[in-house]
Amino acid sequence: MIRLLLVEDSDPLREALRVGFTSSEQVTVIDAVSSGEEAVRCAQSLSVDNPGGRSGLDVVLMDVQLDGEMNGIEAAIALRREYPRLPVVFYSIQDQDAYYRDFLRSGILSHYAYVRKSNYLLPESILPLMHDAITGRSFIDPEIEARVQQVRHRDEHDPLALLEPNEKRVVLLLAQGLTNEQIAGRLGYRDRRAVSRTNGQIYAAWGLNETATDEKVARTRAAIIVHAGQLLVWTDEGQMLVQSERGDWVECPEPERVVG
Repeated sequence: MIRLLLVEDSDPLREALRVGFTSSEQVTVIDAVSSGEEAVRCAQSLSVDNPGGRSGLDVVLMDVQLDGEMNGIEAAIALRREYPRLPVVFYSIQDQDAYYRDFLRSGILSHYAYVRKSNYLLPESILPLMHDAITGRSFIDPEIEARVQQVRHRDEHDPLALLEPNEKRVVLLLAQGLTNEQIAGRLGYRDRRAVSRTNGQIYAAWGLNETATDEKVARTRAAIIVHAGQLLVWTDEGQMLVQSERGDWVECPEPERVVG
């Protein structure tokens, strides 16, 4: 009999899943809660009565969007901190980059499944995934995998990811056409030269100090990178290059000319 912790923020769905799993006669629903915080407290309370610090659970079925401060991915991280490799099956109807980004950053490698709620909503469809997770196998829905990889690729090529928080604030204002004096005033700097020093760090992070000898050129190229949303480089001849999915630097396509 599988000992299950069910974590779902919708009261009707949580009850329907509880009844469905109980009716299968393969699952004992140890508890059914609506938030990640409750899930962590439940596992901690169960571990008191189990030797070796075990959670007293075989698997957790977790919606990704939950009540409370933690989403399902964050709740799983908190649970696995205390109970390593605790099997978790995630499901979600949400399609927000933030959830996929949290999943990538979580470092969850095994004993899990991550599927779309619309594809695996019925208990009889989820049961095989639970068995797989319990035995150490992992599964990710192809639709989810495609979105995870899309977010991974986008983040790996996000130029802002190479900057510290203060540098991000400066370059976003620079891209709006503000002068160093205006940026200093907007951000409350006492010395506008601090903006120039920050600009230098931005140019270095983006490789603009290697090819652009003129600060105005580097500034213009930094603004172009912000608006493009991806890292660009320029050859000595002024040719703009972008990184392909394979990691090669290739010629940027010519922008379409707007004819009015």
